[in-house]
Amino acid sequence: MHSMQTAIKKIFKAKGRPLFDPLIVHADGIPMLEKIGVHLDDKALQLARKFWPGPLTLIVKKTDSIPKIVTSGLSTMAVRVPAHPVALKLIKEAGVPIAAPSANPFGYLSPVSAVHVDEQLGKKVHFVLDGGLCRVGVESTILDITTKIPKILRPGGITVEAIRKSKAKCKFGKRQENRAHPDR
Repeated sequence: MHSMQTAIKKIFKAKGRPLFDPLIVHADGIPMLEKIGVHLDDKALQLARKFWPGPLTLIVKKTDSIPKIVTSGLSTMAVRVPAHPVALKLIKEAGVPIAAPSANPFGYLSPVSAVHVDEQLGKKVHFVLDGGLCRVGVESTILDITTKIPKILRPGGITVEAIRKSKAKCKFGKRQENRAHPDR
């Protein structure tokens, strides 16, 4: 666990990301989500089946297997399944979810190529895994499904209309990056 904490701290340091801003957990599919998420209801699984792999991040309750440093001490986590085959293979090979934010300094636009990552993070990382250009080029949509009516915390690659067409109700919510939580 100690080496995992050290590795996660290196993510925050390389990005210049504050420790109160949670990381996104990347899974390789719904079975992995079911191992790391709790109280997953039909709406969560319906959205995951419809939009994964892809640019939809779901906020769900987490198990204790996800370290508190990843979630900034919250009992919830942001989780998604990336559509890129290299990312999916990396997660499958690791056999565990991977905490991985966008590969850019905190507050900067997300890069769309390995060249951009190298330019922005340079010597702050040991290597850059080049999987080619990003197909979407914008951040994932973040949808908090821990509330009665799911809230969009960040618009992104999946539109509100697409979510509503999937029969899921949703509304826009205020992004709360440093919510008080009983786990703290």
